[in-house]
Amino acid sequence: MVEIPQRAQVVIVGGGIVGCSIAYHLTLRGMTDVLLLERKQLTSGTTWHAAGLVGQLRATHNLTRLAQYTAELYGNLERESGQATGFLRIGSLALASTAARMEELRRGASMARCFGLEVNVLSPEEAQALWPLMDVDGLVGAVHLPGDGQTNPIDTTQALAKAARMRGARILENVKVEEILLKDGRATGVRTATSTIEAEYVVNAAGMWAHGLAAKAGVTVPLHAAEHFYIVTEAIPGLPRHLPVLRDGDACTYFKEDAGKLLVGWFEPVAKPWGMAGIPETFCFDSLPDDLEHIEPLLEKAIARVPALGNAGIQLFFNGPESFTPDNRYLLGETPEVRNLFVAAGFNSIGIQSAGGAGKVLADWIIDGHPPMDLWDVDIRRAMPFQRNKSYLKDRTVEALGLLYDMHWPFRQPATARGVRRTALHDRLAASGACFGEVAGWERANWYAPPGMEPRYEYSYGRQNWFEASAAEHRAAREAVALFDLSSFGKFLVEGLDAEGVLNTISAGNLAVEVGRIVYTQWLNARGGIEADLTITRLGPESFLVVTAAATQTRDLAWLRRHIPSQARVHVFDTTSGLATLAVMGPNSRRLLERLTDADLSNAAFPFATSREVDMGHARVRASRITYVGELGWELYVPTEFAAGLFDALVAEGADLGLKLAGYHALNSLRMEKCYRHWGHDVTDEDTPLQAGLGFAVAWTKPDFIGRDALLHEKTARPERRLLHFAIPDPEALLYHNEPIWRDGQLIGRTTSGMFGHTVGKSLALGYVDNPDRLTDAQLLAGRFEIEVAGRLIPAEATAKPFYDPSNARVRDVHDLPSPAEMAS
Repeated sequence: MVEIPQRAQVVIVGGGIVGCSIAYHLTLRGMTDVLLLERKQLTSGTTWHAAGLVGQLRATHNLTRLAQYTAELYGNLERESGQATGFLRIGSLALASTAARMEELRRGASMARCFGLEVNVLSPEEAQALWPLMDVDGLVGAVHLPGDGQTNPIDTTQALAKAARMRGARILENVKVEEILLKDGRATGVRTATSTIEAEYVVNAAGMWAHGLAAKAGVTVPLHAAEHFYIVTEAIPGLPRHLPVLRDGDACTYFKEDAGKLLVGWFEPVAKPWGMAGIPETFCFDSLPDDLEHIEPLLEKAIARVPALGNAGIQLFFNGPESFTPDNRYLLGETPEVRNLFVAAGFNSIGIQSAGGAGKVLADWIIDGHPPMDLWDVDIRRAMPFQRNKSYLKDRTVEALGLLYDMHWPFRQPATARGVRRTALHDRLAASGACFGEVAGWERANWYAPPGMEPRYEYSYGRQNWFEASAAEHRAAREAVALFDLSSFGKFLVEGLDAEGVLNTISAGNLAVEVGRIVYTQWLNARGGIEADLTITRLGPESFLVVTAAATQTRDLAWLRRHIPSQARVHVFDTTSGLATLAVMGPNSRRLLERLTDADLSNAAFPFATSREVDMGHARVRASRITYVGELGWELYVPTEFAAGLFDALVAEGADLGLKLAGYHALNSLRMEKCYRHWGHDVTDEDTPLQAGLGFAVAWTKPDFIGRDALLHEKTARPERRLLHFAIPDPEALLYHNEPIWRDGQLIGRTTSGMFGHTVGKSLALGYVDNPDRLTDAQLLAGRFEIEVAGRLIPAEATAKPFYDPSNARVRDVHDLPSPAEMAS
C-alpha cells in the first residue's frame, strides 16, 4: 500500500512514455509538485510494445522541431538519469518503388533541408550499400536521414520517470483514476477508487483510456485503438548490426535490426479496430491474438524486399493495441470545454518519437499559460464534439492506421466515416456533380465534375484530374458569376450591453462601427500572435455576428468565451448549424441578385463591407458584401430551411449570366491570386499582423486590445520575418506548402500555402522569409529568389503585392473595370 497525497499542483493520469515526459519537463521547469498516477505499471498500456523508432521528419516545421528535440533528449537522458535508454542514432532509409513515391520522398527531402535536417537522396545501389540484405529490384530510389534513431521504449520511459523523481515528482503505480473533478468549468482534481486528490492542473495522458476518462468530464478526446502487428525473427546470419531503420511505404512495412534479429512491422491500409466493447479492467502488458491471415500478404512483400526474412525463423508474432485519431495527428493542449484540463494522447504509433517534444511543449503550456509555438496541427481544439462518437471512431480507425505509410497526396481526402455533417444543399450539389472533401466532418464541394466525368479524385503530385474543371469554376468567378456553398463557416452570435466593448478588447480591429458594417479583424494573443482571422458584422446596437473558418469553430468559440469577463453582460450563441451561407461572386453577381430582390445593390447604396437584411426570392436573407475571391460579390446568410429555395432561385436566374457552381479548390486558387491569408497556414498564433502584412487591419488608435503592446513594440522596427508572395513560371511545377525559399543562394524561408492561379497562369505561393537585417520591402525583393520543388531550384518572382488586381478595383467595382487578364498582367 502506498500513501496517496491529498493534493498536488499537477496530477498526470497515465504512466506511459508521454505522461513520464510531461512529469520530467514540468520538474525541469521548476514545477516539482507533480503527481503521476498509473492504473497498473509504467509502460503497461502501449508504450512497452512500441518498436522504438525515433524519426525526425514530420509533416510541418514545428512538429519536426519537436521530433528533433526528442532525439536530442534521448541522446542525453542516460547521462542525466543514470538509466540506460538504448538510444542509437542509426539513421533511417525510406524506399520508393514508384515514381510517385519518389516524388513524395524528394519533396520530403527538400522539406527536411528547410527544417535543418541532414538528408541524402540515393539511387537504389546507394541505398543497398547502406542495407546490404535488401533486394533493390523495382526500386526507384531512396532517401536517407542519418540523424534518425531508435530507442528502448521501456528503458527510456523509466529514465524519464527517474529523472522526474530526482527533481521531486511523485509517481505512483496501481492507482486508477476514476474521474476528473470539476468546479465552475475548471479541473480541480481527480478521484481514485480510494481517495480524492485536489489539483490546480490535471493532465489526461491515459492513452487508450483517455477517451473514456475525458467523456466523463464532458470533454471530447477522439481516439480509438487498433491492432498493430509485427514479428521478431530469430538471429539472421550475416545481418549487419545497427542498420538504418528501413521503411518501405509501398509495402506498408518497416524493418528494424535489433541484436542480430529483425523486427518487421506493418501499417496496413485496412486495419482492425479494437476495444469496441471496452478495454478489459485487467489489461496490463497484454497482447492480442495472432492473425497471420490478416498480415500474410504484407509479410510476402516484406520477404520480397528482404529475402533473408524468408529463411529466418519467427521468434515472436506480436499483436498489440495502439491509439489512433480521426486525422492521424495526436491530441495536445488545454481542452476547450474545461479550463486547466490538459490532454496528451492519441499518438498514432509515433508516441516514442513524439514524447520528448510533446512533453516539453505541454509543460511550457501549463506553466506559461500558452503554447510555446504554433501547435495547431495537434491542438485538441481542432476536435469537434461529434468526434467522440464511438461508431464514427471505429469506422475511421479502419483507415487511420494505414495512413502512416500511405501516399500523402496533395488534397487527399478520408475514405471512411464520411457524410457526417452535410449542408442543407448537399443533395443538390451532389446531383450537380460535386466531388466532396471533408473538413471538421463537413462534406464540402471541392470541385464539380463536368458531364461525362466521374466526381472522384485521381491523385498525383502534378495536375490532378479535377484541374481543368476547377479552372473553369475559377474563370466563372473572374469573368461571370460563381456560386459557392460556404455553409460550413463557423458562425457565432454575440449579444448584450457589453458586446461592443468585449469584442473591441478581443479584436485588433475597431468594432465601434455603424450597424450593418463588416469588420475584417484578427484576434491576437498577448504576444501579438494571430489566434483567429475572421470577420465581425454589427447586426444591431448590442448584436454582432462572428464568422470564421469551419476548421477553427471549436477553437475560436473557446477563445471568445474565455476572454469575456465574468461580469460582462454578454451572451454567445453558436449559430453555425442554423445558418446556411451562399457566396455569389463575380462581375455578374449584382445583376443576378437584382433579379431576386428589390433592394438597391448599387455601390452608393450598398458599398463594400456592408451587410443588411433583404428579401431575396421567397426568403429573408442577410446579404454581406464581402469577398474571399477578389471580385464583386455577396455572402448570403439564410436560415437553413430557406437555403434550398434560395439556391434553386439563384441557379434558375443565373443561367444566362454564366453562373457556375464552384468549389473550395477554386476558392483557394482565387484567394491565392489575391494573396488573401488562410489561418493555420499563412497566419498562426506565432505570426503577427505586421509579419503577415496585415497591419492595415489593426486599429492602432484604439486605447486597448489584446496584443496591442506587443505590436507597438514590434512596429518601432521592421519585423525580422515577412510574408511574401511568390510565382514560378514553370506551369508544371506545382506548389503546395513547406517548399524551401532561396534568396541569392541562401535558404531564407519556406512556403506556407500554394495553388495554381488560373488567371495569372502560374503556380503561386505565400511564404515567410527571414529578414534579420530588417531590410525594406524594396531591398528584400531586390534579391534573386528560387523555390525548391522536389530537389529542383526553380526561379521565382517575389512581391509584397497581390498578383491579381492589387488596387482592389474589381472588389470595389469601380467604373471602367479592366478585364481579368489585364488585372493579372
